[in-house]
Amino acid sequence: MKYSRLTKEQFEELHQEFINFLATQSITADEWTNLKANKPELAETELDVFSDLIWEGVLNKAEYLEHFSAQHMYLFQLGEDKMHAIVVNVKNDAIDITTKEGYNWLRENLMDENVEFLQADKDYSEDKNLDKFKMIEQGAVITKGELYMYFDKLIN
Repeated sequence: MKYSRLTKEQFEELHQEFINFLATQSITADEWTNLKANKPELAETELDVFSDLIWEGVLNKAEYLEHFSAQHMYLFQLGEDKMHAIVVNVKNDAIDITTKEGYNWLRENLMDENVEFLQADKDYSEDKNLDKFKMIEQGAVITKGELYMYFDKLIN
């Protein structure tokens, strides 16, 4: 499996899509029930294949990722050939931007000497969707890019 298996909740949300997926494999509801009972390893493989298909679709559509830590905000624009990163560093250990108070401090003190902005481009490896997925596994979330666009305008 290339990515990770969807959670039970994700499978429940994608119930109809999974039924359609099984139908494309010519697997009926009865056959699926039989497969789970008598060939669980084959059923597991079908779950994995479906999970990878869903992840592939999601990652193909993802345009922005964000990742926050106590003193850093990583904002990524996922371009066709490379990703562009804007990093906001808070050089004050007393400020934790993952808290409401710390985030509000950052909003009110963007031009403070303790706030640093960095930018960089990063090339993808041979598998850009796997690069995106690894970032998500490390805590990044897919967004619409509002923060990225805000900081891009602010610093460029």
